[in-house]
Amino acid sequence: MDVVQKLWGFCNTLRHDGIGYGDYIEQLTYLLFLKLAEEKGLTIPNGYDWAALRARSGTELLDHYIETLRALGREPGLLGAIFAGALSRFREPVNLKKLISLIDETEWAALDVDLKGQAYEGLLAKYAAEQKGAGQYFTPRPLIRAVVQCVRPDIRDARDFTVHDPACGTGGFLIGAAEWVIQASGGRLSREDQQRLRRGTYSGAELVLETRRLALMNVYLHEIEAEITYGDSLARHPGRYYNVILTNPPFGTKGAGEVPHRDDFTVATSNKQLNFVQHVMSILKPGGRAAMVLPDNVLFEGHAGRDVRQLLMSDCQLHTILRLPVGTFTPYSTGVKANVLFFRKGQPTEEVWIYDLRTNVPKVTKRQPLTEEYFADFIACYRPRHTPRPGERQETERFRRFSRQEIAGRDDNLDIFWLKDENLDDSDDLPEPEDLLADITTRLETALDALNELAALLGNGNNQGEGGN
Repeated sequence: MDVVQKLWGFCNTLRHDGIGYGDYIEQLTYLLFLKLAEEKGLTIPNGYDWAALRARSGTELLDHYIETLRALGREPGLLGAIFAGALSRFREPVNLKKLISLIDETEWAALDVDLKGQAYEGLLAKYAAEQKGAGQYFTPRPLIRAVVQCVRPDIRDARDFTVHDPACGTGGFLIGAAEWVIQASGGRLSREDQQRLRRGTYSGAELVLETRRLALMNVYLHEIEAEITYGDSLARHPGRYYNVILTNPPFGTKGAGEVPHRDDFTVATSNKQLNFVQHVMSILKPGGRAAMVLPDNVLFEGHAGRDVRQLLMSDCQLHTILRLPVGTFTPYSTGVKANVLFFRKGQPTEEVWIYDLRTNVPKVTKRQPLTEEYFADFIACYRPRHTPRPGERQETERFRRFSRQEIAGRDDNLDIFWLKDENLDDSDDLPEPEDLLADITTRLETALDALNELAALLGNGNNQGEGGN
């Protein structure tokens, strides 16, 4: 897309001014919002609007830009949320002036909603690919679309229908859910449904302030007024319940070490992923549906892991697990092995269907990126509806049914494979070193989780871990 290439190309120039990829996207967000506000006629405090920036140059521009960020960060509503804690990263006024000119060349409000959204998401994707570690905030869009197509978050099901992501990153799942409704309706939504699509239906939470800012801008460009709060979802119950939850909570042990003090959590553990499972179960409405992207260790971890899986299968119908291809998060986070768990709250699990999209499946790489074609057969096997009916699905080579009794016989370990890995028989096609390293890392993190649990049991559960998402 030309507008993405133009804006991203200028980032290389700004790197010489000490502005990294993340800082660039952040500064671009501030300026782009002010440009859109002018085009849409939104109220901006006098003297701190786009025209005031465009009219200045040199050190006067730089000084006024710094003051503009401070002033707008004190405003209420979306304006204050976008600019909360905003700081200028520019050292050279000429670079700030150049970026303002680049943004000013395009009539952003006149662009099609999809085009605006794709332009901004294109920048976020480039940022996630270029910046190591940024992938934790950016779920691959082909995966989002596949998940949403299966869950079918249709706002027409109820007048108070809500969709939530407690670890929303840049807002991809919320946007994907809204786009699905538009496509499913053929663009023929009632006026009331159109209003609910724009306002009051979608919400999220994000632990990192800068990432929350990107999410707010992302949904704004898609013309969705989502409520995205800043804070740790695991710290407390939000006091609200939701029809659908779609989420990809952060992986790894960063921030672990502290057991959340939640009366609504049955299992005490410092494992963030297990706590997110409990959180999602707690905030779902009866009959509510969820899809969660989770790492392999959630399927096989003992002790608290087993307890949470038992709780999940007791209180919810865990009907489907999708084993994702190796490299799904390439180029954002390579080597991560993950799954999508689909469940519905309110009745116990009788059977779990597992789709193996990993064994003997080409690894996702930069040269062979993840596409929607990867998920076509899974979606066909899933037979999208609110909850699969008994006898509705058919087993295939990759899609197998396991009864609750069979799973119990495995000590409730859901790390199930049945296909023979052909690569293991070929000495010339053994797993890549980074894949082996990812497996080792997963096992080590699982062991660390067990040690954290033991420390909590011994009375050391209040150790402060490193925060972050």
